[in-house]
Amino acid sequence: MVRVLVLFVALLVMAVFTLLNWPAFVAPTPLSLGFTTVQAPLPMLLLGAFVFISVWFVVWALQLQGKAMLEARRLSKDLQAQRELADKAEASRFTELQGFLSAELARLNQSGLDARAAVNSRFDQLRREQQVALEEAANGISAHLGELEDRLERSHGLAAELDRPPVREHLR
Repeated sequence: MVRVLVLFVALLVMAVFTLLNWPAFVAPTPLSLGFTTVQAPLPMLLLGAFVFISVWFVVWALQLQGKAMLEARRLSKDLQAQRELADKAEASRFTELQGFLSAELARLNQSGLDARAAVNSRFDQLRREQQVALEEAANGISAHLGELEDRLERSHGLAAELDRPPVREHLR
């Protein structure tokens, strides 16, 4: 903004200077072109050269600015495409991670169910073994009781034969 203002002020000063000295600008002067001499107003030629160079500079600056804008637009499109590609890649990674986590959770759930089934199976086996051991112990105790009852009956039968008091009474 400051550059444009400085350029505008410089052009304005040049225009005022040209208007104030207009008679000198249009006065013919002998000019040598090297091989011949011509009559022309030197300040007008210099002013024309200045205007030509100024117009050429403005055109060049506009062309440079247009190229920069086109390049910026192209880079912006490339950046947007790369951003979309990165977003898709990130979404793909999240989807892959979600699938992996789902598979791992399913595997852990299945291993928990397998462990529970193994524990239940082992518990049932131990319960059956305990029941069998309990039945064997009960049968053993019943057999010992039956044997003791037989002995008592025999000893009671012998005591009655011998007229002795039964063994039960001696135990009391």
